[in-house]
Amino acid sequence: MFDTIYVPVDNSDYSNTSIDIGLEIAQKFGSRIVASHVYAAKMHDVRFRQMESGLPEEYQEEDELEKQRNIHDQLITKGMEVITDSYLDVPKDRTKKLNIPFEGKSLEGRNYTELVRDIKESNYDLVIMGALGLGAIKDSLIGTVAERVVRRIQTDTLLVKYIPEIHGERPSSDKIVVAVDGSHQSFGGLKTGMDLAKALNKPLEVISTFDPYFHYAMFNSLTGVLTKEAGKVFKFEQQEKLHEDIIDKGLAKIYQAHLEISKKIVEDEGMECTIRLLDGKVFEKVL
Repeated sequence: MFDTIYVPVDNSDYSNTSIDIGLEIAQKFGSRIVASHVYAAKMHDVRFRQMESGLPEEYQEEDELEKQRNIHDQLITKGMEVITDSYLDVPKDRTKKLNIPFEGKSLEGRNYTELVRDIKESNYDLVIMGALGLGAIKDSLIGTVAERVVRRIQTDTLLVKYIPEIHGERPSSDKIVVAVDGSHQSFGGLKTGMDLAKALNKPLEVISTFDPYFHYAMFNSLTGVLTKEAGKVFKFEQQEKLHEDIIDKGLAKIYQAHLEISKKIVEDEGMECTIRLLDGKVFEKVL
């Protein structure tokens, strides 16, 4: 299933944990690992030129400026290549010990742009990357690079957010949890969750969430807005009862059906799962 796993690295705790997870999954699925690091040598060249006017007078001659530009370019480019190679040596050495096929990529440019380009141009089956990196801001839950990459690619992505060394040990259900809503993507997620649960020997739980309270809030907000005449035209009382009897109760049946279908798909593969129907604000209940 996961023939090739892609792991962007930057030597952060999140990156190193991504490598750990990538290796674990690769061992279970017989995958190869491709790791990459993006460095921005050209951006430093632009910054240097922007700061040239602030250099001491003895450096303002064009010949001397050109000399300093070349020295700066060589130092930055070579230095960043050395740093990148060092970052890539970490997954390279670890895959070697486990006999996992490995490829390292040095990419030059803007970080998220190059990652997106490489992912779109390559045939990766799974991307594993840290939600945050070296530039992590305190209390931030997802960094700009991770967010920009995830929003721009179609490849399945596992974002690493929990680091025991940073967040401390915490209790875990040890489950693979899949949220379904009847869409093709959610059932695709179910199939992926099944494969992971089977390979990693984890229990599987399928949840589905609907919000029956939205219409109550909407009708309550209309109460103080509609005039008596408008209420008659809108048939307010009948509409409210219609939503309560048919739409809200019907939603529960629809989402329960998604769960029953999911359970049958799992059982047809000789596996077991638990199912749970949740009601409320969808993102809150999933969290």
